[in-house]
Amino acid sequence: MTTATLDRPEHRNALDAEMRAALAETIDEAARSADVRAVILTGAGKAFCAGGDLGSFEELHAARVYRHVSHALTSLLDAVERLEKPVLAAIDGAATGVGLTLALCCDWRVAGPGARLLFREGRLGLVPTHGGVTRLVKLVGLARAKEGLLGGDDLDGPAALRLGLVSEIVDADPVAVARERAARMLSRAPLSFGAAKRLAHAAADTDLRTGMLAESFAQTALLGSDDHREGLTAARERREPVFFAR
Repeated sequence: MTTATLDRPEHRNALDAEMRAALAETIDEAARSADVRAVILTGAGKAFCAGGDLGSFEELHAARVYRHVSHALTSLLDAVERLEKPVLAAIDGAATGVGLTLALCCDWRVAGPGARLLFREGRLGLVPTHGGVTRLVKLVGLARAKEGLLGGDDLDGPAALRLGLVSEIVDADPVAVARERAARMLSRAPLSFGAAKRLAHAAADTDLRTGMLAESFAQTALLGSDDHREGLTAARERREPVFFAR
């Protein structure tokens, strides 16, 4: 299990080019390595991630520069969302801008005592991008998305939980709780987990019949897998399946 810490506490862990590249490398390594079974994202200090680095905003006023940086950020967020392994956000402190979108890309979000989810782009005359609005609507539905996005409130843990923006709130260390949750997620067969995750994302963008067809193709592949054989054998032998030890 890998814990990736956004580590620019003096800038509230705002994403700059160096941090973006480092996180992209971490996600790529997690996708390629059999030793990495889950990824936990968290922030150093008193914030999860304050979004993009405000110091670079002036250069983004050039349209071509903005599009170049935007493509790189979108690729990173897509990679986090597509990773066919558990990805969890441990949030203790502020998550805003692209930092909040990064959290929304995760499979599970644990809010610590100091968690705050902030839709503050409007104060800069901007809107959430890189899927910030679209992912929000797909995640919690239009009515709740409008409440969070347009209501003007900074959301603490309980408010974010009510809107469906976080999965759970805890009084303990959110990283430790995220590790416990990841361990429970890993009780599922890895191929099954990856397929279910991809199917869930596909279902948000397609019709029922197409989604069912995708499920059928995925199931056909899984029926011939070692994971399925182990799960079936374990069920017959009345024991817990062992998916990672073989």
